[in-house]
Amino acid sequence: MARSISEIQSFQPVARTLMGPGPSDIYPAVLQALSRPTVGHLDPLFIAMMDEVKQLLQYALQTDNPFTLAISAPGSAGMEACFVNLVEPGEKVIVCRNGVFGDRMRENVERCGATAVMVDDAWGAPVSPEKVEAALKAHPDASTLAFVHAETSTGACSDAQTLARLAREHGCLTIVDAVTSLGGVPLKVDEWQLDAVYSGSQKCLSCVPGLSPVTFSPRAVAKMQSRTHKVQSWFLDQSLVLGYWSGEGKRSYHHTAPVNSLYALHESLLRLYQEGLEHAWQRHQDMHQHLKAGLDELGITFVVDQPYRLPQLNAVTIPDGVDDAAVRQHLLTTYNLEIGAGLGDLAGKAWRIGLMGYGARHENVALCLKALENALR
Repeated sequence: MARSISEIQSFQPVARTLMGPGPSDIYPAVLQALSRPTVGHLDPLFIAMMDEVKQLLQYALQTDNPFTLAISAPGSAGMEACFVNLVEPGEKVIVCRNGVFGDRMRENVERCGATAVMVDDAWGAPVSPEKVEAALKAHPDASTLAFVHAETSTGACSDAQTLARLAREHGCLTIVDAVTSLGGVPLKVDEWQLDAVYSGSQKCLSCVPGLSPVTFSPRAVAKMQSRTHKVQSWFLDQSLVLGYWSGEGKRSYHHTAPVNSLYALHESLLRLYQEGLEHAWQRHQDMHQHLKAGLDELGITFVVDQPYRLPQLNAVTIPDGVDDAAVRQHLLTTYNLEIGAGLGDLAGKAWRIGLMGYGARHENVALCLKALENALR
């Protein structure tokens, strides 16, 4: 029963250990950054910090793309921004679907008035380059190839470099979901020649939810500039927001940016730079191996075959006879530990254990293994 409004007090959440599919545990320094004094979103001090955020994002994404920024909305808005700016009505887009988020790409394509040609793979499997190549050959009029690099619903990692090469060979741009991959596994935008890439702040960056890093290659920018239809979303029209993020001298006003959240993103990206990308990638892999060793002892197996497993998102099969919801509730109430349920085809069949950013550390792995052992016993 809802409280009367007179009974409502300041919200004080308990401290959880977040080991689900996101959000992840946030670095203490990032939380502290949120509490710094708010300045105006056109203040010269804030503009200077935005320039640093851009530089740090370019490092994290391994790109020199000038068109690199953080959208003032979560990763789903980053996804939509890529589609509404690059896909026009009547076009054909090849969409790879091996989990929930590939299907969301399809939804975006159709809402743009375009046709989605689906390339389907099993949940837990990576996107098949052979199937993609066949689809590209069968649809030479396709303008774009869209795929998820790190499928959050299954824990499978696809070969973004190979898929992007196939797209280029057939004259297609690429739209790439890197929401879970950024900061956790190698992601090399320029080397792999990816065209439009979007991510989220709340996964391996261990920042607060609500921001979406994006980057667009010169090829993608040229496509945006040659559009014959107005972008269907005013807020996500990147030709309008670019003057705010990249304008020389006076910045154009587009919207009131989430000032303190961008402080937090700046801090989390700075921590990633100070650790070094390669060290961060290796730390995620090391913690995955630590978790795997403990799960092996508990008889818990992985959904994804070893070569394609994401170290930061571990989808594991729920043992026979085990009550999915009861175990997750036990972990939450007894240990203040959150792990994720399965989605779609994996609902009730799998747990998703996140080892993302600040959450990818020994004490979290030890807690998770102890809690699961206790729950299963």
